[in-house]
Amino acid sequence: MADNNGGPWGGGGSGGDKGNNNGGGNGRKPDTPQIPEIDELMRKGQEQLRVLMGGKGRGGGGASGDGGAGLPRGTFLFAGLAAVVLWLFASFYTVKPEEQSVELFLGEFNQIGTNGLNFAPWPLVTYEKFNVTTNRTESLGINGSRDSGLGLMLTTDENIVDIDFQVVWNIKNARDFLFSLKEPELSVRAISEAAMREVIAQSELAPILNRDRAAIEANVRQLIQKTLDERKTGISVLRVNFNKVDPPSRQVIVTAVDGSQKRVSVIDAFRDVQAAEQERDQRERQADAYANQRLAQARGAGAEILEAAEGYRAKVVNAALGEASRFSAVLKEYKVAPEVTRRRLYIETLEKVLANVDKIIMDNGEGGSGVVPYLPLNELRKNSQGGSN
Repeated sequence: MADNNGGPWGGGGSGGDKGNNNGGGNGRKPDTPQIPEIDELMRKGQEQLRVLMGGKGRGGGGASGDGGAGLPRGTFLFAGLAAVVLWLFASFYTVKPEEQSVELFLGEFNQIGTNGLNFAPWPLVTYEKFNVTTNRTESLGINGSRDSGLGLMLTTDENIVDIDFQVVWNIKNARDFLFSLKEPELSVRAISEAAMREVIAQSELAPILNRDRAAIEANVRQLIQKTLDERKTGISVLRVNFNKVDPPSRQVIVTAVDGSQKRVSVIDAFRDVQAAEQERDQRERQADAYANQRLAQARGAGAEILEAAEGYRAKVVNAALGEASRFSAVLKEYKVAPEVTRRRLYIETLEKVLANVDKIIMDNGEGGSGVVPYLPLNELRKNSQGGSN
């Protein structure tokens, strides 16, 4: 024991009384402090750790008989329960209505998750979720890219056009989207640029700037969608929007007839050309309208003259036919009664001749008085003239 050995360092005498002798050479003085041994410090630390972990401490001052205790059973149960909770938390997941999930078994496709709560036993089965309703936008052109020449494209009439446009897309098949593309945004940008250049290369500059923008947008969208479907990317292109379609905004040096030079912007010169072409088209339309008006008037006048001539011809022919018919009728009557017909023709001729002659008829036959004393001949003439009018 430590008391029989003369202290914790074992430096006492051979007898028990010598350890208490103040005059012995090997004995220690009663007022000298004792220094604890390392083993004792370690035992105390183990005891405190055992108490903290739920175990029981050793009896007072006695030596330990178990040689170090392990962790209690409750600790293992708590650790196992925590591991199960963490595993369940990693295995269960929720898919919202606007999402699609893809489950992978050891990295390979397993199935498509359903809306709501799903179970994927981790780590054998993992999952990826994608929002399939959110519209994603890729902007291309000078304003949408770091490359300042990306929006410059060549048309079929060897002109350069500066185009800024947007491609709006979303995910329609999460499985294809996950396995076909490593960087979907860059792929959509590259395919969209290639499609736009192909369509612009088949178009002329003037229609692109004026009237064919909607048709070009539709053609580009169809071409992008066709390329994405051929590669099974699971992407749906919703629309293509033009932000800007202009000639290149660069400056060139123009030499005049007199030899002077000036710096002119390409877009300004192109706009001047466009304005001149529009004015030319307007003048051509005005000339065509005037020509059509005069031609229509000439055609109308010609048709009117033809109609008048046709009417006059019909009138003369009908009159001749009528006269011939009347003569034939008179001739027929003349053959039947020549004297009567002759008398009738005479009277009708006198009627026609005397109808427009200023005349006074006086009856001198039986019962007539001849010339009357007063006859207002002037008034009779006026009345006859008024009646003839």
